[in-house]
Amino acid sequence: MRSIKNYVQAVKARREENADDKGFSLIELIVVVVILGILAAIAVPVFMNLQKTAQEESVATIAANAATQVASNIAQDEPVSTNLSKLESTGKVTLTVSPTTGAKIDSYCVTATSTADTTIVKKSGPGCTGS
Repeated sequence: MRSIKNYVQAVKARREENADDKGFSLIELIVVVVILGILAAIAVPVFMNLQKTAQEESVATIAANAATQVASNIAQDEPVSTNLSKLESTGKVTLTVSPTTGAKIDSYCVTATSTADTTIVKKSGPGCTGS
C-alpha cells in the first residue's frame, strides 16, 4: 500500500517538474485576436447605426414637443411660434411651423430639421402629410 502511495506521489512530482504549459500558445493568442477583430468589425457599424437612430428619435421628440406647444398656442389664441425658441435653443434643431398664421387646431404642421445632419427631418402635427 505504501509503495502505491509513493508511486502516485512520484508521478505527481514528475508531472509538476515537466509541466511546460505555463502560458498560452501563439496559436491560442492568434485565435483570440482574430475573434476580437471579427467582433469589433460587427460591433462598430451597429454602434454607428445606434447613434444615428438616437439622433433621429431626438429630433422626432423635439418636433412632437413643438407640436404640443403650437396646439397650446392655438388654443390660447397666441401666435403659433411663441415659445418655440426654447426648443430651438438646444442647438439640435431648426423648427418651422406651417401655416404660420390662421392655423387651426387640426391643420398645423411642425417640421424639425437637425442642425448636425440636415438629412434628418421629422414632422409632427395633425396637418402633416407623409410624416
